[in-house]
Amino acid sequence: MVVKDTELPYLRRCVELATEALEAGDEPFGSVLVGAGGEVLAEDHNRVASGDRTRHPEFELARWAAAHLTPEERAAATVYTSGEHCPMCAAAHAWVGLGRIVYVASSAQLAEWLNQLGVPAPPVRTLPVNEIAPDVIVEGPVPDFTERVRQLHHRFHRR
Repeated sequence: MVVKDTELPYLRRCVELATEALEAGDEPFGSVLVGAGGEVLAEDHNRVASGDRTRHPEFELARWAAAHLTPEERAAATVYTSGEHCPMCAAAHAWVGLGRIVYVASSAQLAEWLNQLGVPAPPVRTLPVNEIAPDVIVEGPVPDFTERVRQLHHRFHRR
């Protein structure tokens, strides 16, 4: 894993966005799309409480990138996220040609935490990004923020 110290603020922002989602009554996920020069291009948090279970931030960022960036800009961009992409988001990421993914907590970690809390399994199998999008560079988990993300999920599911 090659996550530089200069990238930690993006991951910190993902955790802040996940916290905002939780405070809005939603599942705690947050993501930031960063351009090749280090500029934040877009950010979002989970919005599935509306009833639309596809409103994941990674999916929204893929849509935003497809509408606003050239193929070259998308390929050079990085998506930072509080949790590893689900299969739907991994597919969207690959289909629009986004670059690298850096996540705080893996889908395997999340599945373990939810199992410990007695949360039923999701309707879609939990898979690593590279099983869906084999050519995407994926880095994580990033331990600096993992405990904070675990606590957010614990708070959400213990409401």
